[in-house]
Amino acid sequence: MTAVLERPAKARAKDKVDPIPWWLKLIGAVVAVYFILPTLFVIPMSFSEATTFQFPPRGFSLRLYQNFFTNPVWLDALKNSVLVALLASVLATVVGTAAALGLHSLRGRPARFARTLLMISIVTPAIVIAVAIYISFLQWRLVGTFGGFVLAHAAIGVPFVLVSVTSALGGFDPKLLRASASLGAPPLRTFVNVTVPLIARGIVTGAVFAFVTSFDEVVIALFLRSPTLQTLPVQMYNSVTVEIDPTIAASSSVVVTAVTTICLVLQFVRKGR
Repeated sequence: MTAVLERPAKARAKDKVDPIPWWLKLIGAVVAVYFILPTLFVIPMSFSEATTFQFPPRGFSLRLYQNFFTNPVWLDALKNSVLVALLASVLATVVGTAAALGLHSLRGRPARFARTLLMISIVTPAIVIAVAIYISFLQWRLVGTFGGFVLAHAAIGVPFVLVSVTSALGGFDPKLLRASASLGAPPLRTFVNVTVPLIARGIVTGAVFAFVTSFDEVVIALFLRSPTLQTLPVQMYNSVTVEIDPTIAASSSVVVTAVTTICLVLQFVRKGR
């Protein structure tokens, strides 16, 4: 009796059609290899004994990493990038989350216009944004200042937070807010105890994207830099244009490893929850 019942199930399992065709999987694999390929060149070069760029690497040495973690120029650039990215991501998260919550309750053309206006920096060429920011910051005397870097990088990080939080709000039930208010909770407590936990995944994702965008940004940083203040991407750019410094291989490996670790940790935390 059991065998008779199991046969149709097995037959249906064999006849099940894969929703993803093989050619689409192949394209995905090719794209993945294309993005990973530069890393396969850079990381081995960071352990080379050569004093210039050379592949395949010659010998094995930690000299480039030693130079990266002991050279004050590289360390100051790394510190500036981390601090700017942290503050810019916090500011972008606050502004982007507030904008997403405000636009979520709006309908019609004003909401679409405001959303388009906030998202326009994603499709605008980086050089255009950099020139606009440079001209504005010259008048406000923010060029070459730490606050100027934070404001500029926060501005380009807001759209990523807006997209992430807006996506999280797609499954948000507004009845929960009315239920919380009916139980006597003030608006601030409702926001902290009801709204934030339900959209926390979108907020964290947007904050990570804003941090990575700021940490990796180089075009605006080239316009805003000063002799005493520059970020790690600018220093990496100088190491291959102004001077031939293979330390960029070690710095690139550190950045790739750090960003990959952050993304993997977030994935594991999300699956654990």
